[in-house]
Amino acid sequence: MTSSAKSPAKTRVLTGITTSGTPHLGNYAGAIRPAIQSSTEPGVDAFFFLADFHALIKCADPARVAQSRMEIAATWIAGGLDTDRVTFYRQSDVPEIPELCWMLTCVTAKGLMNRAHAYKASVDANALKGVDPDDGVTMGLFSYPVLMAADILMFNAHRVPVGRDQIQHLEMARDIAQRFNHLYGRGSDLFVLPEVQIDEDVATLPGLDGRKMSKSYNNTIPLFEGGAKALKTAVAQIVTDSRLPGEPKDAEGSHLFTLYRAFATARQAADFRAALEGGLGWGDAKQALCERIEAQIGPMRAQYADLMAHPERVEDILRAGAEKARRIAMPFMDQLREAVGLRQPAAAARSKSAAGKAAKARLVSFRDEDGRFRQRLFAADGTELLLTEPFADPKLLNQLGRSVAQTDLSALRADADGLVSLEADGQCWARCPADLVARVQQALAAL
Repeated sequence: MTSSAKSPAKTRVLTGITTSGTPHLGNYAGAIRPAIQSSTEPGVDAFFFLADFHALIKCADPARVAQSRMEIAATWIAGGLDTDRVTFYRQSDVPEIPELCWMLTCVTAKGLMNRAHAYKASVDANALKGVDPDDGVTMGLFSYPVLMAADILMFNAHRVPVGRDQIQHLEMARDIAQRFNHLYGRGSDLFVLPEVQIDEDVATLPGLDGRKMSKSYNNTIPLFEGGAKALKTAVAQIVTDSRLPGEPKDAEGSHLFTLYRAFATARQAADFRAALEGGLGWGDAKQALCERIEAQIGPMRAQYADLMAHPERVEDILRAGAEKARRIAMPFMDQLREAVGLRQPAAAARSKSAAGKAAKARLVSFRDEDGRFRQRLFAADGTELLLTEPFADPKLLNQLGRSVAQTDLSALRADADGLVSLEADGQCWARCPADLVARVQQALAAL
């Protein structure tokens, strides 16, 4: 097995979020919260991505796709996703994914795509309307499973949490991966075969009318949108029976109790059940539900509002996530290009004169023993030019480095020790000897 397909020390779990809507309370309890919790488990290497290429299949409104992407990213971050621990990125920021999608398309049988549920549903709907079977069917819809396979196989995910309606797509991803391995693996597997992860215990919240909370039913309760007032207004519309205050209520049969339990501890839920069965009025019960939900999401809403007011913060997080993802995707794509014949085999390339291969400047990141982050800048000939100051936040370290690279360093003056302070935004990124400043500028420009 090649190095790309070997299992890392951790189990890689990948989750995609389509950017075509605004998250509601059901999305949070049923998908966002459990996924964030599972990402903190020991032994899990979690990947979360905003599936904005997929959104183009469903939504032709550019402004809506962009707005949804920002809302969903801010929701996951405000919900507690540790973006330093996981890999959190935009699908469209990783160009290796659509490139891999094309490679996979070239080995995928059309007959396999003909059997995809979404495509068959469209064909069946057209048959009922008496129109052409492929009326309104785009190639995006038809080949959606191939792009989903590329999302998964690009990072050789071991497990992919999905709903039951997505199981077929995971099976297709396995079929496509096996076909590619057979054609190009040369005796070793390029792709890991992903496993389906079905979370049976994930909460499915009822909406205002008791059916599954869904935008398609227009029965959702807002998560952050509209603030506490919108939450209270929605909860007031939850359908209940006609039992009056003082009459015992059927807690287990109440949608309101199901919602309360999703945001309460076992003790809190038991107390609420007892109150309902003891005759608590529906109005008071709805007020208690609002308070219980607000206690959990209120602080998140404040962070969400702050992120939406400062989209550049979300952008920095997503760009850092894309850089992290591409550190895996780029070398793997080099290997795949070689496998299919789009690049010269590595062995032949190595046989050429090393002099014909230009060395490049490098900026190497590492973590100090005290846990803080630093970078070393090396010239093309391998000379170490500088060591940065230590930073607790790696994103700040990268941001300052980019700013310094855009500064005219020749205008800076050395101090009494002969050192030049390379600063950005009022903070020192690194100090280097005055006689190396020109080489530092050259190396940064070449990166």
